[in-house]
Amino acid sequence: MNMIRSPLPSGIPIPDVIDIPVYSAWGNERSLFEKAWERRLPLLLKGPTGSGKTRFVTHMAASLGLPVHTVACHDDLSAADLTGRHLLKGGETVWVDGPLTRAVREGGLCYLDEIVEARKDVAVVLHPLTDDRRILPLERTGELLVAPPSFMIAVSYNPGYQNLLKNLKPSTRQRFVSITFDFLPREREIAVVAGESGLDEARVAPLVDLARRLRALKGQDIEEGVSTRLLVYGASLIAAGLPQREAVMAAIIEPLTDEPEVRAGLTEIARAVLG
Repeated sequence: MNMIRSPLPSGIPIPDVIDIPVYSAWGNERSLFEKAWERRLPLLLKGPTGSGKTRFVTHMAASLGLPVHTVACHDDLSAADLTGRHLLKGGETVWVDGPLTRAVREGGLCYLDEIVEARKDVAVVLHPLTDDRRILPLERTGELLVAPPSFMIAVSYNPGYQNLLKNLKPSTRQRFVSITFDFLPREREIAVVAGESGLDEARVAPLVDLARRLRALKGQDIEEGVSTRLLVYGASLIAAGLPQREAVMAAIIEPLTDEPEVRAGLTEIARAVLG
């Protein structure tokens, strides 16, 4: 069989007018991102589920006019899924770039969401890209790619899910500039949920109060607190005409647990808070 390379993708065109996702800053994260971009530094975002990490990345990439290559990490994600592999196409063996390789070739932001979920060999691939070398060796094609100035890498994870088997080694963690995310203060979160859902702030406020109450149970009855994302879902259902009680059950209580006793306890708290 003949060995050929598949044509490179043409890249992601950047439109004249970019639709920038709405993001409500809580500190100096915008400035940190911009400075990291200017100095070609890799970025690590850490915080609870639904605290705005992915929204922040897409917001900043759009603000800077960067195409984004997003990878949702999972248990089976390997280094080859990022770099690429040889595939059979029409009787020929063709090399197909993975998302990380495309980002290095074309420039732009490569974002690995929940990096600790991926297999350990993924970190090994990232190491030469996250130091002063900024290179990506491709052993299977014999190439040594040098990342262009327009390339940046960002990763995220939820420290609440860390354990001995899924953790970032110090040798990996210390290759990144780090930003810690958390849920917004009450008034800011009310404004964000109202803006995203279309529900007025007076009706959003009790939902945020409920979320803050339930977040205090994290690590006790529930593994993770209520994300801002779930609040937007619940408020959106209410704005669409669903009764508050049904919306809260579907978008806030049910996603938190499958245990009947825990669900009953969370329902009682919701009734006490919402009336």
